[in-house]
Amino acid sequence: MEVLSVTSEIYPLIKTGGLADVAGALPAALAESGVSMRTLVPGYPAVTGKMAGGREVAVFDDLFGVKGRLVAGRVAGLDLIVLDAPALYDRPGNPYVSPDGWDWPDNWKRFAALSWVASQLGLGLVDGYRPQVIHAHDWQAGLVPAYVKYGPSASLRTVITVHNMAFQGTFGADIFGQLRLPAHAFSVEGVEYYGGVGYLKAGVECADVVTTVSPTYASEIRTPAFGMGLEGLLNNRSATVFGVLNGIDMEAWNPATDPSLAQNYAASTVHHRAINKRALQDAFGLDAAEGPLFAVVSRLTWQKGIDLLAANIDMMVAAGAQLAVLGSGDAELENAIRAAAMRYPGKVGLITGYNEPLSHLVQGGADVMMVPSRFEPCGLTQLYALRYGCIPLVSRVGGLNDTVIDANVAALQAEVATGVQFAPPDEGALGDAIRRTLALHADDKAWKKMQRRGMKSEVSWQSSAARYAQIYSSLTGLTTHDSADD
Repeated sequence: MEVLSVTSEIYPLIKTGGLADVAGALPAALAESGVSMRTLVPGYPAVTGKMAGGREVAVFDDLFGVKGRLVAGRVAGLDLIVLDAPALYDRPGNPYVSPDGWDWPDNWKRFAALSWVASQLGLGLVDGYRPQVIHAHDWQAGLVPAYVKYGPSASLRTVITVHNMAFQGTFGADIFGQLRLPAHAFSVEGVEYYGGVGYLKAGVECADVVTTVSPTYASEIRTPAFGMGLEGLLNNRSATVFGVLNGIDMEAWNPATDPSLAQNYAASTVHHRAINKRALQDAFGLDAAEGPLFAVVSRLTWQKGIDLLAANIDMMVAAGAQLAVLGSGDAELENAIRAAAMRYPGKVGLITGYNEPLSHLVQGGADVMMVPSRFEPCGLTQLYALRYGCIPLVSRVGGLNDTVIDANVAALQAEVATGVQFAPPDEGALGDAIRRTLALHADDKAWKKMQRRGMKSEVSWQSSAARYAQIYSSLTGLTTHDSADD
């Protein structure tokens, strides 16, 4: 079975968050289920720079008013089709925002072009390649199902995965006339959304199947608190909405072989993490202390609950804990963490920006990984933490609820606990969870048991990839080991 994945980022070429990790890991995982997945991705400089050996497979003289071409090749183990359109994608830095932090004003065109090209590939644009399913990711590929629905192909099937309902890609109605869609597509059953154009809404409305990245989040987004205005639509088509839990790349995230660690280790040698802890303390300018080291690797935003963390730092330090924060985001929240680092030199450290190797060292050296999100579709950070024996402290929402077993009395007695959960996501509940974590850490023998238990948790893509293969099969009538010609 041939499936075309359409994504705005993919690890290890271009990454701003978990979407890239998922898009990068899913093709290899699906191959084990008999699914061949190629990925269509924009030709950002970081991508085209790796495509020197690629072959040109299509040319566009008028791609929404610019010139472009498709280049196919294999990079970092990934079968890629790159949309090389310099006028749209040859820009510095972040894929979505300009260097001054504002959304690129032509984002509507940049990602409409990506979606339209995907639909043309589904129609057989390139000789010898015609996928049976197009799997679109997030709002940037949200128009793919609309182009297919209003296009000439009756057999092509579409799936859209919502990685975060908070980002929807909404634009004014004035762009509709340039989207290459028929007039009747501007309707409630199409791309119209509160008088404008909604890219994610279009995908959710028009796709054959909607998936999201955890079972709990699939339920949450059908409520006003998490649906962000799309809960009614999702409830109307609840029979085709599924939660499929994300996994992680078990080779890229392996403490036994990870080159970013000062000391490799396994579940049987979890005590060797102490060497990584010391290296992590050095990296963040922290004292060589024995107390628990809490960490955060995250966008520093309200969604991620960073304000709840900031409100608890004084208590944490007073209790003998240290804190290392890696990430960037809202200036006010960055400044709150920075102020705490100035108040408590050697106790609190902040490093801003994206640093993949350092994020691995944080997982391998910290005692506790904090994910105090107000909502979290799946979350990968806690999965990495489990894999690395770094105890996750998480809010009881979305995928965090599905992947971490709270160390309550019953779970501790049954020896199944892998972390600490708290609810509701507010300052007081987080404070209670921190105090509970400190008490757990004081029992070294029980703590190491919980670390080893977490390291044995099932966090791979195996079962989730099989579920996606099952979804593709249900749409096409093909088994995952059939070919289109069978």
